[in-house]
Amino acid sequence: MGDRQSLASSKGRAPGRSGAQPWPSFSRTSGDRCYPAAMWLKPGFLYVLLWIGFGAGHSVLASWPGRRWLERVAGAGDRLAYNLFALVHLAVVLGIGWYLFRDLPAFALPWVLRAALALMVLAGAVILVLAGRSYDLARFAGLAQLRRQAPESGLATEALATGGMNALVRHPLYLGLLLVLWGGAGSPFALATAVCASVYILIGIRFEERKLLRLYGDRYAAYRARVPMLLPWPPGVAHRRP
Repeated sequence: MGDRQSLASSKGRAPGRSGAQPWPSFSRTSGDRCYPAAMWLKPGFLYVLLWIGFGAGHSVLASWPGRRWLERVAGAGDRLAYNLFALVHLAVVLGIGWYLFRDLPAFALPWVLRAALALMVLAGAVILVLAGRSYDLARFAGLAQLRRQAPESGLATEALATGGMNALVRHPLYLGLLLVLWGGAGSPFALATAVCASVYILIGIRFEERKLLRLYGDRYAAYRARVPMLLPWPPGVAHRRP
């Protein structure tokens, strides 16, 4: 009797561990739990809107009028103020995003895939450290401007970085960040963050390269023709500019 009741209760129930979320499948069911489509679509839509707002705010401050306004308001602290605003805005976006996806569990990944993703994160972190050596990080953070009591516009143009990791790809910092983001995409929230941030980075690269062409002219044009944007190619292999 008890065996028949147990058999009957198991009918119609999906196999697998309770609460386990397959990856990257966005099915309505997961183990013994049911996830209506709205649980995926609504937080995803709202999270995309948050990232659009972040991109818009960042673009406004990065524009020439935005930079001039920051310089009038913050003086030599214009770059630091720009970074702080971006960090606070990003923290708000990530915090609200985490709240929106809080009820969705992490993906149930096989250990091989978890190990591969962990290696991606490690590789991205190493690339970030190595690539950072080619840049004036104090100036990037806005601390050099404060020390010299001069806004960003009052400093000399930085030398074009073409050595180190920049000899392999034009944007090694973005490459490292993308590896970290996708290597950490083990939950719906992290995956949505990787997607949104990747789109934001790729759009940002286009605007950044226009600025670099204005600053360095033919030197950057030749560098761009010689070095790929994000994916390194073996020596001697020609690449098509993205």
